[in-house]
Amino acid sequence: MTKLFLSLHVLAAVLAVGPVTVAASMFPTALRRTHSAPDHREALATLRTLHRICRVYAGIGIAVPVFGFATAGTLGVLGSGWLITSIVLTAAAAAVLGLLILPAQDNALTAAQAPASGPALHPAARLAMLTGAFNLLWATVTVLMIVRPGSTTGA
Repeated sequence: MTKLFLSLHVLAAVLAVGPVTVAASMFPTALRRTHSAPDHREALATLRTLHRICRVYAGIGIAVPVFGFATAGTLGVLGSGWLITSIVLTAAAAAVLGLLILPAQDNALTAAQAPASGPALHPAARLAMLTGAFNLLWATVTVLMIVRPGSTTGA
């Protein structure tokens, strides 16, 4: 059962978190290009698509900690320090995404759709910073999952 849960956990992480990190990272650049794009409608469609990817895959990403807890339970490591740290960092990443990035993308998209909106450099810079923090949190969790202290894998 452990191998099944671990496989589902890793697959969920790759298939759910991966698209969010890529789409969220692309959003600020696409936002900067929106106002200088020759076809404003196409640029807005790109922003909408990237935002939709972030929203949908953020919801699907709930499977990552669910399968992670199932895996940790079968391995008997729920009280391990590296796992608790990973849980805290995962919660922080989820908070950054759900409370900061997604609402900022919503606001930027609304502003970009307004006919007289000015340059969107400030929101794009803030979104780039938030996305960088989100990606760094996930990278740290990934490293903790691979090089966990006390590992019996010999790595």
